[in-house]
Amino acid sequence: MASAARREHSQAVKTLEQAIQHTDKQQVTERVAYIWFNRFCALRFMDVNRYNTINIVSPADEGQFQPEILTEAKMGHIDEDMVPTNIRQQIAGLLEGHTASRDPQGEAYRLLVVAACNSWNKTMPFLFQRIDDYTELLMPDDLLSGNSMLAYTREAMTPDACQSVEVIGWLYQYYISEKKDQVIGKVVKSEDIPAATQLFTPNWIVKYLVQNSLGRQWMLTHPHSPLKQQMDYFIPVAEQPAEAQQTLDALIPKTLNPEDIKVLDPACGSGHILVEAYDLLYDIYLESGYDPTDIPALILTKNLYGIEIDERAAELAAFALTMKAMKGNPYDDSNNRRRFMRNPIKPNICKLDNLHFSEHEIQDYFEIVGQDLFTAPLKQALNDFEQAETLGSLIQPQLQNPLETKAQLEHQDLQSQLFIKDTHDKLMQFLHQAHYLTQQYDCVIANPPYMGKLSKIKVLDGFTKKEYPNSKSDLFAIFIERGLKWLPPHGLNAMVTMQSWMFLSSYEKMRKSILSNNTILSMAHLGTRAFDSIGGEVVSTTAFVIQKAYLEKYKGTYLRLVDGKSELAKAEMFKQAIKQTQT
Repeated sequence: MASAARREHSQAVKTLEQAIQHTDKQQVTERVAYIWFNRFCALRFMDVNRYNTINIVSPADEGQFQPEILTEAKMGHIDEDMVPTNIRQQIAGLLEGHTASRDPQGEAYRLLVVAACNSWNKTMPFLFQRIDDYTELLMPDDLLSGNSMLAYTREAMTPDACQSVEVIGWLYQYYISEKKDQVIGKVVKSEDIPAATQLFTPNWIVKYLVQNSLGRQWMLTHPHSPLKQQMDYFIPVAEQPAEAQQTLDALIPKTLNPEDIKVLDPACGSGHILVEAYDLLYDIYLESGYDPTDIPALILTKNLYGIEIDERAAELAAFALTMKAMKGNPYDDSNNRRRFMRNPIKPNICKLDNLHFSEHEIQDYFEIVGQDLFTAPLKQALNDFEQAETLGSLIQPQLQNPLETKAQLEHQDLQSQLFIKDTHDKLMQFLHQAHYLTQQYDCVIANPPYMGKLSKIKVLDGFTKKEYPNSKSDLFAIFIERGLKWLPPHGLNAMVTMQSWMFLSSYEKMRKSILSNNTILSMAHLGTRAFDSIGGEVVSTTAFVIQKAYLEKYKGTYLRLVDGKSELAKAEMFKQAIKQTQT
């Protein structure tokens, strides 16, 4: 057993050295630090909400200090389903003094944490990958002291804070704030884009965006729905001129099946917007008469989609949606955890990865599977995905149906073609990513990244000038244009962005295109101080909902909230303005 452990340790060290050679020591260190930050936050959240059968990072009682799982192990109680036999033996040897160690409790606890993470692998493989490599070697030391990372995590994630899964996103924003300060205002590298551009959206703005896109679509087909009473930031549709109403009526579905609604956040971060959409979709399903036990799986598989270039943020978004689904019915918390763990569902969160195909390997592959599948649009898309971690959601693959191509390739008999297996696996990943970027969505809802000076990132600058000439000045404006491209005529693009696209001459062509081909349904002009996390008069913003179709003479609702001096003040001004429009 000792020999096997030494071999595993040696292999982990070798893998660590290879990772450092592939990138550099700093990037590997940051990546593993994020991994453990995400896991410890997730375990704490699950402890507080009783998703863990025994507390992993929390004491049995908030007045105590030592994690419950270690306290129980010291008494000889170790979960046999969670901890493999050989690991239980190692833990017992450490705690009973049979194994020499300078820190027997610390070593035993590390083994318990690794076993707990591995036990969650089946349910959440995106966050709890099997720990059999260098991530275990780089687990933080000193986990049991009062100054440990776990102690600070418990302090920050109080039971009250853990009532909402949004606490994970707030902590992540705080965690990356130092990195953000290092890169903001400087020449940003591709790998620094997430830190430079991520910003947690105030909850009331998220509600406005979700309720006036997803909620609006439901209300148009179901004008007497009681959901209207639950949406505090919903703007009622004003009486319209005949021309606008006639066009609008033609676009409103006579029936709307909840299972057919697709919602996308193309820069989903830690999932704040998708979590809010989950709650509204749950109520829509309930109103439609669905069995509450079936709803979580339906929402995760059919309704919600997120795209992200930051691996850590994508993991947290998937975790947040998993926690919502595991809770099940928010009005009846009865034993849904066991149902979900028996049939876990991976949320539709797509982390875009760079994929490189050499000309030689791709030609060899398609000579075997069929040259007719290697179309010009496919070849161009393969080229774009070489920079997917930089270009992200801005990529527009001109593929008709990536899933259909994927199915054709999956049915190929390639068992004897081992030399093309790696190429095949990469193509499956490429087509999976392309599917997210090509399918249509009913609602695109986002707080897209804002970043000017794109010329500093050569590949991004060249791509945006070619693909988005009207909005190329800043990432947020490009995302507005990109959001509209995902939509059918009835679709809605709901975003909060910098306000500069409304005024500056550099966006004149973009404005003309939007106003000539689409319709602004509502806008909340926020001005400065809409984000308490951004101090002073630094950022001026606006939130809006745009319909893909042009509705002649449509009377939109425009709210001026620039005088509010905080998130709360602007939220209250919004509610008061809505009341005035109803009187």
